[in-house]
Amino acid sequence: FKACAKLANDRAIKIGRKLLDEMPENCRNNNNAVLNSAMHMLMKFGDIQSAERIFRSNKKKDIITYNAIIKGNIY
Repeated sequence: FKACAKLANDRAIKIGRKLLDEMPENCRNNNNAVLNSAMHMLMKFGDIQSAERIFRSNKKKDIITYNAIIKGNIY
């Protein structure tokens, strides 16, 4: 997700969304690093609603999770 967020071009957006859509549910729910990275990517793409949806679904929020959502509002 980090590489897609860094590039933030049409191809990167397409690949990043595909990765997120195809990720198994158990990986999404149990891995804070993956969720934080996905939120950061979505915020860079300007998809605030999807990033906030991931934020709300995250049961184990930490300082990095809050930072990703706050920092994303700056982009």
